[in-house]
Amino acid sequence: MPVYAVTYTYTDDSAGRDKHRPAHKEYLAGLGDRGVNLCSGPFGSQEDPGALLLIRADSKDEAVRFTEDDPFRRHGLVGAVAAREWLPMLGRLAAEI
Repeated sequence: MPVYAVTYTYTDDSAGRDKHRPAHKEYLAGLGDRGVNLCSGPFGSQEDPGALLLIRADSKDEAVRFTEDDPFRRHGLVGAVAAREWLPMLGRLAAEI
């Protein structure tokens, strides 16, 4: 099954992210338990606010749909979502996929 690099661009509402972070993490962990979210996390503090999620899905549209119930998205804390198919070739993660 293909893997998609899904990127979030966060809004400026850092207080909202703080408030909803536990539910956001729980939601993404649930996707992980289902084998959908392979790995995810925020960009570093010196980068524009956002995150990267590696999502296993049948299509780009499905990968984005998996994020629609993320509390960060439901509460308007993600200003933009983009997805690109990613082809892991080398390294430990590539060997596990």
